[in-house]
Amino acid sequence: MLGHLRHESGHFYWVVLVENAGLIEEFRLLFGDEREDYQSALARHHSLGPPPDWQQRHVSAYASSHAWEDWAETWAHYLHMVDSLDTAEAEGMEPRAAGLSFGSAWPFKNYDVYSQESFDALMERWVPLTLAMNSLSRSMGHADFYPFVISDTAREKLAFVHRVVRQRH
Repeated sequence: MLGHLRHESGHFYWVVLVENAGLIEEFRLLFGDEREDYQSALARHHSLGPPPDWQQRHVSAYASSHAWEDWAETWAHYLHMVDSLDTAEAEGMEPRAAGLSFGSAWPFKNYDVYSQESFDALMERWVPLTLAMNSLSRSMGHADFYPFVISDTAREKLAFVHRVVRQRH
């Protein structure tokens, strides 16, 4: 449910952060042309499925259906990342390239993802956290908690989301 709410909020924030901010051309370079007929695009996606190489350009299969859905899925993914990093920090876990550090050196550095942290810094914290979460999940006999691989193109889209949020913040 949380993922769905985040996705739907992305449609609202597209208007605020992209359309109203005059970033349509930059958006189109990354996400595609939102003027494509939406109903036709969704019908095509539901009848034919995603293109076989969707993982090279999108955070999810559904993101490949239309530029607006690509934005909304990327937006939701970004919110998952930021919230998970904030929660890990609040619980005393500091994700970093060398692994996770817990507790004894409290307080850890407090990050403000929206105004202080570059997207690269966010990713430097995100990747180790997801690796740790997946390892913990596997050790309990479960599937990966975070079963995504962020392609270079999806990373560029996530960085765009980060940038437009910071510009508005």
